[in-house]
Amino acid sequence: MSPSILPPVSDSVYVWLAIAALTLCTVVTRAGFLLLGDHVKLPDGVRRALRYAPAAALAAVIVPDLFPWTAGAAPVFDWRGPAALVAVAVMVTTRNTIAMIGAGMATLWLLRWLWG
Repeated sequence: MSPSILPPVSDSVYVWLAIAALTLCTVVTRAGFLLLGDHVKLPDGVRRALRYAPAAALAAVIVPDLFPWTAGAAPVFDWRGPAALVAVAVMVTTRNTIAMIGAGMATLWLLRWLWG
């Protein structure tokens, strides 16, 4: 086995170095567009695709919570799915975010109260 080139590092130093490296990566990737501004021109296809990024990220966060799957097991029914459908219907008809949240939560609470 070959000896390590780097001197041994304690666990706490390693953790702090990892935190610093991840912080730097996060700042560079998130602030890159702000720092570079209009100096970097994105192709039109990339600009069109980036318009869908917030909706895709929201779906990626919400959908697994609405339809919980356990590996190797049958799907489990939860009242969050029907409540989310009611919330979407209210949002489409009223375009009111507060009404959507209220209708979705009221539906969820009512369904859980009625059918446990």
